[in-house]
Amino acid sequence: MLDLTYEAPKPKIIAGATGDWELVIGMEIHAQVASNAKLFSGASTQVGAEPNSNVSFVDCAMPGMLPVINDFCVEQAVRSGLGLKAAINLRSAFDRKNYFYPDLPQGYQISQLYHPIVGEGEVLVELSPGVARHVRIERIHLEQDAGKSIHDMDPNMSFVDFNRTGVALMEIVSRPDIRGPEEAAAYVSKLRQILRYLGTCDGNMQNGNLRADVNVSVCRPGDYERYQATQDFGHLGTRCEIKNMNSLRFIQQAIDYEARRQIAILEDGGKVMQETRLYDPDKGETRSMRSKEEAHDYRYFPCPDLLPLEIDQAWVNDIAARMPELPDAKKARFMADFGLTDYDANVLTAELDSAAFFEDVAKGRDGKQAANWIINELFGRLNKEGKAVTESPLSAAQIGGVLDLIASGEITTKMAKDLFEILWSEGGNPAEVAAKHGMKQVTDTGAIEAALDALIAANPDQVEKAKVNAKLAGWFTGQVLKATGGKANPAVVNQMVAQKLGL
Repeated sequence: MLDLTYEAPKPKIIAGATGDWELVIGMEIHAQVASNAKLFSGASTQVGAEPNSNVSFVDCAMPGMLPVINDFCVEQAVRSGLGLKAAINLRSAFDRKNYFYPDLPQGYQISQLYHPIVGEGEVLVELSPGVARHVRIERIHLEQDAGKSIHDMDPNMSFVDFNRTGVALMEIVSRPDIRGPEEAAAYVSKLRQILRYLGTCDGNMQNGNLRADVNVSVCRPGDYERYQATQDFGHLGTRCEIKNMNSLRFIQQAIDYEARRQIAILEDGGKVMQETRLYDPDKGETRSMRSKEEAHDYRYFPCPDLLPLEIDQAWVNDIAARMPELPDAKKARFMADFGLTDYDANVLTAELDSAAFFEDVAKGRDGKQAANWIINELFGRLNKEGKAVTESPLSAAQIGGVLDLIASGEITTKMAKDLFEILWSEGGNPAEVAAKHGMKQVTDTGAIEAALDALIAANPDQVEKAKVNAKLAGWFTGQVLKATGGKANPAVVNQMVAQKLGL
């Protein structure tokens, strides 16, 4: 387990003309379920397919077509709930959410309002080394995604791509526990990391596979504590929802702008209207999209085409038994088993592929040295070239081979960096490449002794200085290394210098 101190939420304070204001933020994360088929049809979920090629009769709402639940999507939702330490509801049900969108052919969305598949859970958000905060999860429900309207292909008409229509989404709804823009971004980042570890969502925000609706309101200091005591949302102020955010940076910018917009309205004697807004990153501002609907506006009712979903506890237990190691547990293990710092463990566990690469390198080796080489040398080079660890020209075995050469004393750290560069561009076995390029250290004590004797004979003044101040003996070590082209073993040279000078 991680050694963490848990803090109560610390709100971001914004000073207004009439006093201080605090932010209150809740989030609804729409995470696309990692599945080869859609929620209610067998149509493919392949990304990048030709428009309207992944569409079944069910997806395009042809008369008489009935939805059939994809049990793998249900399993993925249960797995996500377990990963968020949430209650799994053995009985859930689907509802029709009625509204018109041109890219939703049915004229309604099948969702879960009254009986979601997952109940209350939590996300542990680490805000700084050793300091964490809980964000409560209210629920996770399954629903189908809409398609995509395209407005920039023709000046006179719009087009609709139904490939996404019917793709399974998990809507992960938080409590209003988030108190600032940075915390909101940290929450989304941690949730994304957990889902990726679970394999239930690929977390690709750029493609819209994970996007956030951000609810923002402002209140006076003390009002949030009154809400916690009474659970009366009236203490939190009127919230506005910012839709479809798919960038951590834009989420922070949108929250900051929206909070200041609301404060300006309130301090001018106005009233914040509950509405749905969009964020314009080019202008750095939110703008009104539509008035905020309430549940009754959607005329929810139980979906007549789907029976209530009933699952067995034994099935849930089986999923739980097959859960992978999650980020917090892996980070704690890396720190305990390999002696890593909090920072190193955070970097290496940020992505599952990075963690696996590190473990392959560190197995049977110095974990701290392996972490340093992966973070500083490998990740530094990958970032420079815009590559992921899965695209690394160097394998874990090759980097491990470099570390083995350092550990055996065959090459110096400087040689190892030169070897890294050659392996990056040419590949090969580290030991063979080092031998081919004459990189191995000189451990022949006769050659080292001869070079050292010549130095001592030619520099008697330097010898006397070193005998008075032992720190100056390093000059001889440096000169021997220079004379041997940096190939002499520094440890052997240091030992010999000390013996020759009687230190």
